[in-house]
Amino acid sequence: MDRPTNLMVINSVLLFDEQVDLNRLRRTVQRRLVDRYPRFRQCVVESRVPLLPPSWEDDPEFSLEHHVHHRALPAPGDDEALRGLVGDLMATPLDRSKPLWSLYLAENYGGGCAVITRMHHCIADGIALARVMLSLTDTTRRAGIAGEAPPAEGDGKHDGGGLLRAAAAPLLGGVSLGRKTGRALIGQGIDVATHPRHAAELAGAVARDASTVMKLVLTPSDQASAIKGDPGVSRRVAWTDSLSLKLVKRIAHDHDATVNDVLLAAVSGALRRYLQRHGGPVPEIQALVPFNLRPLDDPVPRELGNRFGLVFLPLPVGTSGSYRRLLAVHQRMNAIKDSREGPVSYGILGAVGMTPVAVEKRIVDMLSGKSTAVMTNVPGPRKTVYLAGTPVRTVLVWAPTSGHVGMSVSIFSYRGEVTVGLMVDAKLVPDPNTIAEQLERELEALAEIPATARKQVAARRPPRAPRSVS
Repeated sequence: MDRPTNLMVINSVLLFDEQVDLNRLRRTVQRRLVDRYPRFRQCVVESRVPLLPPSWEDDPEFSLEHHVHHRALPAPGDDEALRGLVGDLMATPLDRSKPLWSLYLAENYGGGCAVITRMHHCIADGIALARVMLSLTDTTRRAGIAGEAPPAEGDGKHDGGGLLRAAAAPLLGGVSLGRKTGRALIGQGIDVATHPRHAAELAGAVARDASTVMKLVLTPSDQASAIKGDPGVSRRVAWTDSLSLKLVKRIAHDHDATVNDVLLAAVSGALRRYLQRHGGPVPEIQALVPFNLRPLDDPVPRELGNRFGLVFLPLPVGTSGSYRRLLAVHQRMNAIKDSREGPVSYGILGAVGMTPVAVEKRIVDMLSGKSTAVMTNVPGPRKTVYLAGTPVRTVLVWAPTSGHVGMSVSIFSYRGEVTVGLMVDAKLVPDPNTIAEQLERELEALAEIPATARKQVAARRPPRAPRSVS
């Protein structure tokens, strides 16, 4: 899925008000990341046999020094300097001759520092990586470096057949998942692999959902706009101030909505104002929403991997009024939760992964052309955590995009606060900070809408016909 203009790398930043000890950080990463999860010491090796997928092989020259780096932000060491460094790193491909991840300790960030992580999506999806990163942290400052991380699934011995079954099971399980799994609308990016011998079973499963497949395929492409076009190589990032999760939940409760509804309505309003100020049309746009298919209470397997689908969410950018946008998002999200688009798209992505590269590229271009942005939401810890004995103040995340998509909007909640990170193509959106600022204002506008607005709208709405049960 990598393109020079779109690298399939999940980027994140942890912000600290104190300095993190580099040596302790390295020991923690070695003990809890590299020693526990084989993917972080393995390389991706392309197969010499046509149509066979790449494989993971241990890097015989693995060294932590190749992956954990020490940098200093240029003066004055503020948010602008950090945004510049993160944007530059995002445009830099990872070295494919080594395991596909890197970590940077950036000092001189105010009175503290920042830890920047870059992990290729082929290692794992965002939900899995968030849990892996959490295993690096502790709940107290004094926890020892050798403290045990949560046990990973499959820490025992593996045979070749067991690994093969583990690789094939997610695809077929994803296609057959029911409505319950669809309720978890959180996850990241695009990368799925399976085994060719299951193609016939996959074809039968997808055929049973032919109407859903046709909907995904026939969804019209978004038109070009100030935020939609052929992306270049350069990236720019921005993020909101920390937003009160309590406030977001209060807005959601007042209007019989969800936290996701409120935040996506605020994103829609911010994008609407950006498009208006840049003189272009303000059409509705499609967002690609990764759809988590990994049970959140299951342990993370040692082999990590990806398990998610994708759904198209029409954002009501063309709708005026903050409350109308919230209502529209709520209705559309409910329709998606009751559909099978997530599991079916998971199967489609697996089938695409078995096609020749040229065919795969055309399908990715077709699917990505339908949308303008990727929207993700990952829940984090509710209380303060410590990395290498240092309290984490803020967590920022940026999901990757693919094909013709040049923007991602990533929501992360941590210790009662929410941050929204934006990654944009520098050619299309030179100043993403304006979108982040508008998003904060949109949330303020939603907070000022009285709870009585929901009752007034409900009173004007015609009675709903009873739902049939099949």
